[in-house]
Amino acid sequence: MTTEQVRRGTDARLRLVVLAGVVLLAVLGAGGYVLHVRTSQPQPGPKVPAAASRDRLTSVAEGPHVVFRSTAQGEGYGQVALVPLSAPDGPRTFTPASCDRVYAAAGQTICLTARRGLVTTYQAKLLDAEWAPRRELPLTGVPSRARLARDGTLVATTSFVSGDSYANPGQFSTRTVVSRMDGATVGDIEKFALVVKGRTVAAADKNMWGVTFVDDDLFYATAASGNVRWLVKGSLATRRLTALREDVECPSLSPDGTRIAFKKHGDLPPGQWRLAVLEIATGRETLLSETRSVDDQPEWLDDNHVLYGLPRSGTDGAAATSDVWSVPADGSGSPSVLIHDAWSPAVVR
Repeated sequence: MTTEQVRRGTDARLRLVVLAGVVLLAVLGAGGYVLHVRTSQPQPGPKVPAAASRDRLTSVAEGPHVVFRSTAQGEGYGQVALVPLSAPDGPRTFTPASCDRVYAAAGQTICLTARRGLVTTYQAKLLDAEWAPRRELPLTGVPSRARLARDGTLVATTSFVSGDSYANPGQFSTRTVVSRMDGATVGDIEKFALVVKGRTVAAADKNMWGVTFVDDDLFYATAASGNVRWLVKGSLATRRLTALREDVECPSLSPDGTRIAFKKHGDLPPGQWRLAVLEIATGRETLLSETRSVDDQPEWLDDNHVLYGLPRSGTDGAAATSDVWSVPADGSGSPSVLIHDAWSPAVVR
């Protein structure tokens, strides 16, 4: 082999080494780029519950189900959704309606909304079978509570006329109106006579909220004046409210009509409440095993369990992420999530 051949062989080997080095650098560079892309991409957020197709809406509504406001982030946030009672935390079926507070019974649905803009407007609407508005009812302030009679003939709405919280006594005013399904107003219960220990309370700061119906005449509600709250029993026929017990807010009558679930303040710090159940016949009160503060009107899952909404830590349950919880009504057991990413539940059988 000549000197020239040796030189040419050496040059070829050098070119191969250089080429291999370039290829290796390119591969490593590409790998580094892929790694950078993978690590710089946004990480997946909390899993949003799967949404069933809307063609299931009728079939879900025909059986026992729960109606609620979906608070799962993303598409469908704020919309009314349904889940079968047999699988409450399973796929949800979305309706076309969006509400801040919703309640349903006997084929009727009430939807309260606040439309925020340069001028905020408030609406209370009865929805038809297609979940579209069919009739508007009076609502003069921030949506707070909504209830229907079990037979769907009466509806009660509560709004804050001034202020947006009743954590501080004396700094809010409510308006609670009972209406029929044809839109006719039965009565503004703020104007009903309030009788406490045989005396009529005529104070200017009198407020009423949290209606729960017994029948087409009788109902329970919260009445307040000054720093005192009462459980009251009202009559639409006599336009009279009679105080039964102090420290009761947002009552909810059990399906069998024998007990009332409610929130109470007791000796807790301002703005804190504890869930309890009252036996109407005996006056026996039972604190439930949920020890966190619950600022909601409870709903009964059945005769043995109470439902309520709880915001996630650091959020406002009516405007952000929240869950619907269940707890035994006899004070035993412990609370558990019934529906993730939900608010304002109504059990329909």
